[in-house]
Amino acid sequence: MQDQATGTRKGSAAGKAHEVNVDLIAVVVAVTDREPCVLTIGQANALPSGPFELGHRSLQSGLRAWVEQQTGHPLGYIEQLYTFADRDRIGADQRVISISYLALTREEHATGSPKRRWRSWYDYFPWEDHRSGTPAVVSDVLKPRVLAWADGADNAANRRERRQRAAIAFGFDDRPWNEELTLQRYELLYEAALVEEATRGRDASSPTVAPGMSMIADHRRILATGIGRLRSKIKYRPVVFELMPPVFTLLQLQHSVEALAGRLIHKPNFRRLIEQHELVEETGETTADTGGRPAKLFRFRHAVLDERAVAGTKLPLARA
Repeated sequence: MQDQATGTRKGSAAGKAHEVNVDLIAVVVAVTDREPCVLTIGQANALPSGPFELGHRSLQSGLRAWVEQQTGHPLGYIEQLYTFADRDRIGADQRVISISYLALTREEHATGSPKRRWRSWYDYFPWEDHRSGTPAVVSDVLKPRVLAWADGADNAANRRERRQRAAIAFGFDDRPWNEELTLQRYELLYEAALVEEATRGRDASSPTVAPGMSMIADHRRILATGIGRLRSKIKYRPVVFELMPPVFTLLQLQHSVEALAGRLIHKPNFRRLIEQHELVEETGETTADTGGRPAKLFRFRHAVLDERAVAGTKLPLARA
C-alpha cells in the first residue's frame, strides 16, 4: 500500500514535471504626442497576456480576447512576433511557452483606463532614444559598466569578443548606431547583469543596474523583440500608417516614424521618399493646428498595398 502510494505520488510529480503551458502575450503599440507607447497592465510592469484555452478558436482570437478582457482595448492590426520557450524563462519548476504578437493601434484609441496604462517604451529602454543625439545614459552609465564587464572575461579571446559585441550593439569605437538591435542590446545588458531582471534573487553585491523600468518575468525582453521588429519593418512595409489617424500632415507622419526609430529624419529626403512611392494622397483640406501656416492634410493611399504586394514599399529611414 505504501509503495503504491509512493508510486502514485512519484507518478503525479513526474506528470507535473512534463506539463507545458502555452501563453499568449501582446506588444500593443501606439504613437501619442510623439512618443511610442506600449499598452501595459498591473503597475505598468507587464504586457497583456493569458493562457491559450480550449475554448479559443485560434491563437489570434485567444489573444484578442485576453487583451480586451484585461484592458478593454480591441485589437486591430496584429502579426505573430516570436515564440519564447527557453526552459528557465519562468522558473525551474514550470515550463511555459509564450507566443507573442505585435499589435498596432491608432492614437485616438490610446486613451487612459483603470485597467490599462500606456507608457513610453523609452521608460523601459532610455538608451534607445537618440532623437536628441546619443543619450547621456549610454556614454556616462552604460559604456563604462559594459566595458568593465567585457574586460572581466576570463581570457583575452573572450574579452575581445565581448568588446566587439558591445561596440556593435551600442555604437562604441565610432561605430554607427543601429536602431534595430534593441533586443541584442537588452540581452547584452542582461548577460552583464546590468538590468534588474538579471539580478533578481542575487545578493546585494550585484552591480548597480542600468536606468529603465523593469518588467515581470521576461516581458521586457519580449517588448525589446517587438521594438526591433517594428523598427525594421517600417523601412520596407507601410505599417506606420496603422498608427496614424485617418488624416494627418506629413510632419505628423515624420514625427511618428522618428518616435518609433528613435532617430531624426532628414525632412526633404523623407518627403521625397513618400512622394516617390505614392504612399499618401492629398485630402484637399488643411489644418492650422501646426502653429504656423496651414498645412496640407493627407491620407494613406490603400491601393499601394495591392500595387506593392510583391515588391515591397521600401520606406527606409533617411539619416539626418
